[in-house]
Amino acid sequence: MLGVWLGVASSLLSAGAVAQATDSPLSKPPRQWAAETAANEILLLQPSDVYLRYRMRTVDQKGEKVRDVIESKDGTVARLILRDGHPLAPEEDAAERQRLNDMIASPSDYEKHVKNDSAGKKLAADMIRLMPDAMIYTYVPGQPQSGHDEGSGEVVMDYAPNPKWSPPSTTAEALTGLKGRIWIDIKTHQMVRMEGYLFKPVNLGWGMLAHIYPGGKLLLEQTNAGHQRWIYTHFTQEVSVRALMVKTLNVNTQIDASEFQILPGPLSYQDAIRQLLATPLPNH
Repeated sequence: MLGVWLGVASSLLSAGAVAQATDSPLSKPPRQWAAETAANEILLLQPSDVYLRYRMRTVDQKGEKVRDVIESKDGTVARLILRDGHPLAPEEDAAERQRLNDMIASPSDYEKHVKNDSAGKKLAADMIRLMPDAMIYTYVPGQPQSGHDEGSGEVVMDYAPNPKWSPPSTTAEALTGLKGRIWIDIKTHQMVRMEGYLFKPVNLGWGMLAHIYPGGKLLLEQTNAGHQRWIYTHFTQEVSVRALMVKTLNVNTQIDASEFQILPGPLSYQDAIRQLLATPLPNH
């Protein structure tokens, strides 16, 4: 999700005006902002007619990886181009090229990749859809701006679990231990930044499936990459989970997206891969 941290001063001035205007964004119930923003987030998970190319950097327990990513009309494709800050070794690049060429030759394997991606998006949409009712939202005094909007100002709200809400699924139980803060662009009603903190332990499936330890942190930032195509710029997850009452997993992941380019038109996934393979590897 990026390179447009525009109008910090304008944002702060807008925040001051918000508190005084007769049509202040703060005059409507906080839940309404949450519901409208959730609806917009769900729309972002749907296919778009604006296709992007960008770099995605992932840092986890296995190290740092940078990928060149292209969105095709069939789904997203990516090529590993850097590892731990260094160009790929010849044998690593050869293996990556073989993987991508195999994908071109086997549409059925690529279709499996797309189905897995779709399943992840459906889970995300299901969780987002629950947020307006799962949480109680309150306006933050002073409306401290993130400075990451496009100059229109932000509505800033804290959220905490709604004690009257009952999770409809095992996965949704995780929301009962989450609280945090959200920044929403006033003009577009898009989420700009969201912070989350796991303030208490949560058992999924009475602890038989998983136990989420308190103290975990989540951070998500988004921006308009152009033509109102909103996409993430930063995601951080620090969570400790005991799975199936046996193994404790410490998940510490950071994902950054940058260098967005709007593509002139849709590509097939095969042509997108060919573009990736035709691009020289970076030196650093």
